[in-house]
Amino acid sequence: MRPIQMVDTKNQYLKIKNEIDTAIEQVISSAAYIGGKAVQDFTTALNTYNGSKHTITCANGTDALQIAMMALNLQPGDEVITPSFTYIATTEVVALLKLKPVFVEVDAKTFCIDANAIRKAITPKTKAIVPVHLYGQAAPMEAIMQIAEEYNLFVIEDNAQAIGCTYTYSNGTKKKTGSIGHIGCTSFYPSKNLGAFGDGGAIFTDDDALAEKIKMIANHGQSKRYYHDVVGCNSRLDGIQAAILNEKLKHLDAYNAARQTAAAFYNKAFANHSKITTPFVAHYSTHVYHQYTLQLQNVNRDGLNAYLAEKKIPSMIYYPVPGHKQKMFENFGLNNYNLETTDWLTERVISLPIHTELDTEQLTYITTEILNYINNI
Repeated sequence: MRPIQMVDTKNQYLKIKNEIDTAIEQVISSAAYIGGKAVQDFTTALNTYNGSKHTITCANGTDALQIAMMALNLQPGDEVITPSFTYIATTEVVALLKLKPVFVEVDAKTFCIDANAIRKAITPKTKAIVPVHLYGQAAPMEAIMQIAEEYNLFVIEDNAQAIGCTYTYSNGTKKKTGSIGHIGCTSFYPSKNLGAFGDGGAIFTDDDALAEKIKMIANHGQSKRYYHDVVGCNSRLDGIQAAILNEKLKHLDAYNAARQTAAAFYNKAFANHSKITTPFVAHYSTHVYHQYTLQLQNVNRDGLNAYLAEKKIPSMIYYPVPGHKQKMFENFGLNNYNLETTDWLTERVISLPIHTELDTEQLTYITTEILNYINNI
């Protein structure tokens, strides 16, 4: 049996090595390391794939979120509603821009932000909502957009974990996550479903004026060289990463399908086990399984984690400390939060290997060892 990886980017690369190597060589030959044809081609292809009117690439997913908030003219003290149960980058940029993060609950089944909790958290200072499509499926975007329209709020989708996921509206209309809110943001960190060989990110919007402002902010605030209209930053996707991503984008649907196949194997192996809850998929969303995350009942999670490590099976806990309990937010007066569902999940979730290269032998070994541990404690 091949060694089991949490994410196997090497073997994924080997399957399209010729295409990737050729794409990289073309960039090197052209010397278009910043901007150039590779970035233009990838931007166009990604824009078509995601169904947005505008796509602006940038250096990473965190930059994408920061630039989005800068483009919306949010001011210090403005409140931004977001889940506490997510990676820190989502709310780190809120604090960086001197905005106030307002953490709300997630749905215990989907792990995504609870629309009812959003409504309860709105105040006169609320200016934006940042739903996170956590682990690979969509937040309840139709309800979120209705709330945003009612209260005149901006919606910035954090789509770093769900590129390729499809959301279905109540009328049957379908859209890709990242193309629903006023702005969508994603990451191309190597372990993502569409991963670069380094860092990268992108921003999506259907708003022409917002798109122009986002482009300016990502490029030192300039629309014309040496003429800086707004305060910006330096955030660019380089040509080599764009060339790699453009090749991998052609395989993204197949990559997501492979993840779904692995998830189906896990689901079947753990079906109806009293101590294991497998991922729930909402009726309005597909699931692209950036992570495959179990909820454990009456199981020593740390013990299981250690046991799997002994068996050379990687596992991860996403996330052990929620945002409202992070030290970095102490100055924001977050001590009064009571997020029972979030706290409950942080003590019970564990994520298993999930990627495009898992085979039946590996999946059988993983599930057998997990069941051996749980059934014998």
